[in-house]
Amino acid sequence: MNAKKLLLAGVGVFVYMMITDFIIHGLILKGCYSAPEFQYLWRPAGEMINWLMWVSRLIFSFVFVFIFTKGYEQKGLAEGLRFGLYIALLLTLTRILMNYATQPISFSLAIYWFVLETIQLVIAGLVAAAIYRPAVAEG
Repeated sequence: MNAKKLLLAGVGVFVYMMITDFIIHGLILKGCYSAPEFQYLWRPAGEMINWLMWVSRLIFSFVFVFIFTKGYEQKGLAEGLRFGLYIALLLTLTRILMNYATQPISFSLAIYWFVLETIQLVIAGLVAAAIYRPAVAEG
């Protein structure tokens, strides 16, 4: 395992995840989240623990990259794509099914979450693979 590349990939995935979290949840789904039927699912803006969301994404990003490096086979970006898809199926699909089963969210919101977060994680896998790949020999 290359510790320097792990660190760089972790930072890269973290920055990417924070940007896309804002795009997905702060822009694309903002209208859904502000609907009256979903207001009780969220803390009021003044009570949200913003720093904890950052810490959560930081932990996720480095664990994501760490697991990626443990199975790293030097197969290029396709390896990152597959890894992101596997993680999406493991985490996103199961969490959203559980949320839909236990919370009064609409089926359409569950589908939006699944599709958008799956795309997000597939691209996160590509980011990890692009940063962690071996250096190209200079000639």
